[in-house]
Amino acid sequence: MNHFQYKGNELFAEDVALKDIAAQVGTPFYAYSHATLTRHFTAFDGAFADVPHTICYSVKANSTQSVLKTFINLGGGVDIVSGGELYRALKAGVDPGKVVYSGVGKKDDEIEYALTTGILMFNVESEQELTRISEIARRTGKKAGIAIRVNPDVDPGTHPYITTGLKNAKFGITIDRAMEEYTRAATLPGIDVVGIDMHIGSQLTKVNPFVDSIEKLKIMIARLRGQGIDLKYFDCGGGLGIQYNEEEPPVPADYGKEIVNATKDLGMHLVFEPGRNLVGNAGILVSKCLFTKARDDKNFIMIDAGMNDLARPALYDSFHGVQAVKKDQDGMIVADIVGPICESGDFLVKGREVPMFRQGDLVAFMSAGAYGFAMSSSYNSRPRVAEVMVKGDRFEVVRERETIEDLIKGEKMATFL
Repeated sequence: MNHFQYKGNELFAEDVALKDIAAQVGTPFYAYSHATLTRHFTAFDGAFADVPHTICYSVKANSTQSVLKTFINLGGGVDIVSGGELYRALKAGVDPGKVVYSGVGKKDDEIEYALTTGILMFNVESEQELTRISEIARRTGKKAGIAIRVNPDVDPGTHPYITTGLKNAKFGITIDRAMEEYTRAATLPGIDVVGIDMHIGSQLTKVNPFVDSIEKLKIMIARLRGQGIDLKYFDCGGGLGIQYNEEEPPVPADYGKEIVNATKDLGMHLVFEPGRNLVGNAGILVSKCLFTKARDDKNFIMIDAGMNDLARPALYDSFHGVQAVKKDQDGMIVADIVGPICESGDFLVKGREVPMFRQGDLVAFMSAGAYGFAMSSSYNSRPRVAEVMVKGDRFEVVRERETIEDLIKGEKMATFL
């Protein structure tokens, strides 16, 4: 069920009219459907009900506390890439034993923070990082559970900017070097070799690249077991895509069937890091039309949200569906929908047929729950927008809109000026 639906001519989030949220909160704002978040997590989790597994939600997709808490309440863990994300997840109540720490640039204080917290494991992304984790673990008297993120050199067939598993990617350790690093890891003080990890990209719409990568890693697992290194956890990463436009990604049940079949003989606890798949279609961005402008054969719709609020179109030329919050427009028009940022790249839609919005109309950008607010900024000194969560017939502001005073919080004037 789609929880962003029209009732009559009005667009609703669950049982709350978006126009009513706009009237109370102002625009722009992000709105998240609690029912959608719950449904997506339950579907993904249920796809692996017959095997030992942990769903570690990828915090980078959307780190809002209420989103994290929703998944944690359902039994989820988290995949983090910074000390800040660990802090957020702990504040939301995550079990440290369900935390995996990925990312190529872990700082000393972040490694120590994760060690003292007692996370499940670090996904190690370089030889030097492995050495450093060992040194910090030894110094602090802790034992660091680790998995090596093995780069299987499989093309996931997605956007180059979100492809992470090819041999020229900055992520992970190449498959031909990983065996050597596992052997070394087993001898390092403070290191407990507990797993193996892969993550080949984001917004994947086919299962084959996942299965091909698993098959490559299964060969390595067998060789490691032959050396007496018996791994407990197989972190299959994330990356399962969603429908933004005409994509046809596999549903979690079909994805799960293929992954379970590919790993059934390993006897390992599976770990997954879904992000976009859980939150992407659970959130929308609502903005207001400020002005319209026609120039020769070009039409512009100027709104109060920009690339600082939703960066994906400017970064990746990504598609987000556009819907009128109230369907009373006079037909459709081919136009660019642009924001107030002083950049030519400040657009959310380019040359597409959209409703003929007028001044004051509310505009909804769909499938914006992933990498929406999480990537937003205050560029051009524009306060970041409010976030709202809807559950049934009520909603709450889960992040207040920033004020202009917030923009200079933490700044101080140089004394020599």
